[in-house]
Amino acid sequence: MLARKSIIPEEYVLARIAAENLRKPRIRDRPRKARFIAKNGACNLAHKNIREQGRFLQDIFTTLVDLKWRHTLVIFTMSFLCSWLLFAMMWWLVAFAHGDMDPSTESTTNSTKWTPCVTCVRSFTSAFLFSIEVQVTIGFGGRMMTEECPLAITVLILQNIVGLIINAVMLGCIFMKTAQAHRRAETLIFSRQAVIAVRNGKLCFMFRVGDLRKSMIISASVRIQVVRKTTTPEGEVIPIHQVDIPVDNPIESNNIFLVAPLIICHIIDKRSPLYDISAADLALQDLELIVILEGVVETTGITTQARTSYIAEEILWGHRFVPIVTEEEGVYAVDYSKFGNTIKVAAPRCSARELDEKPSILIQTLQKSELSHQNSLRKRNSMRRNNSIRRSNSMRRTNTSLIVPKVQFITPEGNQSASET
Repeated sequence: MLARKSIIPEEYVLARIAAENLRKPRIRDRPRKARFIAKNGACNLAHKNIREQGRFLQDIFTTLVDLKWRHTLVIFTMSFLCSWLLFAMMWWLVAFAHGDMDPSTESTTNSTKWTPCVTCVRSFTSAFLFSIEVQVTIGFGGRMMTEECPLAITVLILQNIVGLIINAVMLGCIFMKTAQAHRRAETLIFSRQAVIAVRNGKLCFMFRVGDLRKSMIISASVRIQVVRKTTTPEGEVIPIHQVDIPVDNPIESNNIFLVAPLIICHIIDKRSPLYDISAADLALQDLELIVILEGVVETTGITTQARTSYIAEEILWGHRFVPIVTEEEGVYAVDYSKFGNTIKVAAPRCSARELDEKPSILIQTLQKSELSHQNSLRKRNSMRRNNSIRRSNSMRRTNTSLIVPKVQFITPEGNQSASET
């Protein structure tokens, strides 16, 4: 230990330890807040301790539509199988009560005029096949009902009515699951991150929305809500307090023409919940901005809704979205690879309230950004000049190296002859 202390000075050890502590700052991460709306639009909400489960059976059609596909297909298959088996048992009982199952009736059929209720129904298997033929309206011609038994006619009418009800409910359920409105919302996309920057002299909260399909969304409207935990002056804690914030739209109505990706803008003014939040306070805020896009699908006429949310970590202060719409050969082209790309721009780090109280902050910020831009241009020009000078010097060196010097050759006689190549 003494040898090591003598080799390494103590001042160097202290400086190295301090440098390592500076490189690895000890920061305690805040516990991650649960999102109310996920990025894909799903509601992050769990319903527990529901005592009145029977209410779901009162709206059986909506319950079937809301089920998962595997549960819906199992119910779809079992409903038909159970109905076929039930009426097969009824047809078998009718034939058994009438005596169609008795083997002696086969010998007496030719001698006397004995007519069965259903021809060719001699077992439960034949009764099951006849039940399928009746309910699915498939007549193979081997089994048929006669006018001998009025009870069989009643069973036939009852099975037709029940079969029509099952077909209507099950096929309607399958159709509604395949044509649900949220399927169309899968092609409505939002930018992964939102930005806060200066637009028209005001701090604005902005995000980008686009539609991947060519079929348009008619009467599309965008709503923004802020969800945060608040406490009233009376001490009541509201865990999910929703506040609507206005969207900047030059049109009087809130409808947008979503023919190409648009940047939706919210001006942070006195009505905005973000009015008192600065860039330093944004990371400490426990808030969530929910974006809701509603509209009517042009092809089906069904109202659809797409949702997403932005938390404080997903909001970039002092950034702006890059343009992605260009005109190429008379057609407007959209480059979706740059849909969520942003660039850093000059923006004051203060809140919108401080910016309204001191407008000179914005002017100073713009002047600083202009000076930094000019300095960067000067550095670029100087670097280009230095590079050009270095290239010219290197070219001169290469040219001089290509010149071959004069060489003198001495002959054996002692005469010198100079040759130049």
